[in-house]
Amino acid sequence: MELRSVEELMDLLYACRGERPAAGPGGGPGEPHGHALRTAALLRRRHPADKELQVAGLVSPVGRLLWPGDPAAGTADAVRPLLGARVARLVRRQAHPEAWDHDDDLVSLRQAVDEARTADFDAGVLEDWRTVLELTAARNARLGLVD
Repeated sequence: MELRSVEELMDLLYACRGERPAAGPGGGPGEPHGHALRTAALLRRRHPADKELQVAGLVSPVGRLLWPGDPAAGTADAVRPLLGARVARLVRRQAHPEAWDHDDDLVSLRQAVDEARTADFDAGVLEDWRTVLELTAARNARLGLVD
C-alpha cells in the first residue's frame, strides 16, 4: 500500500487511536496514537526546523495497523511516495539499533521515542499536524518532479 494523500495518512493515523500498545521489545505504556503525538511534539521542541524528522516520529503507528509482522518497513514503504525518501529511511531504520551509530537524526528520533513512553504532557491533537504533513508532502512532490 502506498499513501497518495495527506487525507489517507490522516485517516490511518486517526484509526490508530485506541489501538493496543505493541507487546515485547519496543512496546511501552500508552496507546500508539498518543505516543506518536508525544514523540512528534518532543522532536518539534528540539528540532523546530526539521519537519521531516518530526513527521517520522508521528507516522510510526500506521505500520502496526497494516503490517503487524514488520511495521517499520511497511510504514516506510507506504509513506515514501507521499513524504519522501528521508522520512521513509528514518522510519525504516529506527527499528534497527545497529543503524543508529553514525546518524544523529536516528539518535534524536530514538531519544524522543523513548522519552515519549514516559512523558506526561499535552501533546495536542492530530489535526495540529495536518499542515506539517501537507508542507512535507508538497515539498516532496516538488522534489519528485525534479528527479
